[in-house]
Formats: sequence, structure tokens, C-alpha cells
Amino acid sequence: MGQAKKTWTGQLDISSENQLFAILQQLCDAFNHSPFLQHNGICMRVVDDQIQGHLNMQPNLIGNVAYEILHGGVAATLLDSLGGVVAMAELYKRADVHNRAQVLKQIERLATLDLRVDYLAPGRGQSFIAHAEVLRMGKKSCTMRMSMQNDCSVTIAVAIASYAY
Repeated sequence: MGQAKKTWTGQLDISSENQLFAILQQLCDAFNHSPFLQHNGICMRVVDDQIQGHLNMQPNLIGNVAYEILHGGVAATLLDSLGGVVAMAELYKRADVHNRAQVLKQIERLATLDLRVDYLAPGRGQSFIAHAEVLRMGKKSCTMRMSMQNDCSVTIAVAIASYAY
């Protein structure tokens, strides 16, 4: 357990030579190695210099058996995890060469303070994709807005979360 904590973001290389895509990919890789996200089939990907959350429907993710609808907790996990990784990426993007060590500390400490999820439609679909955007970046915390759509472009859920760092 101690080794996993040490390598979680300790492997992140935010040297000035690194391109944005490489940093985003490193953040995705760190999240994609989370046993909990792997168990739920949640995957982070870099698409057009943005991190997106992806999820394929699986029988073990069904919350409403009668209607075969995605469990709301899985949707919330996807949205919260994506909000966190995009917040980390945004901290990096806004850093300058002189405060990169401080940014690494912030990324390591980032934690969810508050999460509100609004479920807008039943979680039906073969796959789901989530996007996140920054509403506010402060010195010690940020607020993110996330949305999740199914493979028919129906918005299933939206969320707003605050993260401390």
C-alpha cells in the first residue's frame, strides 16, 4: 500500500520539456491504474488535448435490474474522477516553470470537497463519455462542471464539484 501511494503521482514528470499531451497522458495513466476505476471499467483518455472519461456498459454496473440501467453511483464515480483529473491537468497548465514543485504537491493533495450530481435521464446505452470544464480555479481549491452522455448523445447526468489542493 505504501508503494502505491508513493508512485501515484510521484512518477509525474512535469519538467519544462514535456509537452502538454505527455502530461495529460501521464495523469490519465495514473487514474487508469486505480483498482477501483479498473473494477468499474472507467478509463480516462486524452482527446484533442482534453481529458475525457469513458465507460462501457457491463452487466455488473446495472443498478436497476428491471430496466438494465447504469447504477447512479457508477455515473457519480465517473464524473467525480474526471473532475479531479481535469483539475489536476488545469493546475499543470496554469503553472509556470518556477512553481512546478508546488504544483506537484497540489496535484498529490487534490481531494473532492463537495459533489452534486443531477441525474437527467436513465443510464441506458452501450457506452458513456464524460467531459469536464473549469468554473473557477483558486489558490487552494477549484470548482468543476462535468457532464456524461450515452452513445446516442443523450445527457445522462451532470455534476458540479469542488476540489481542494
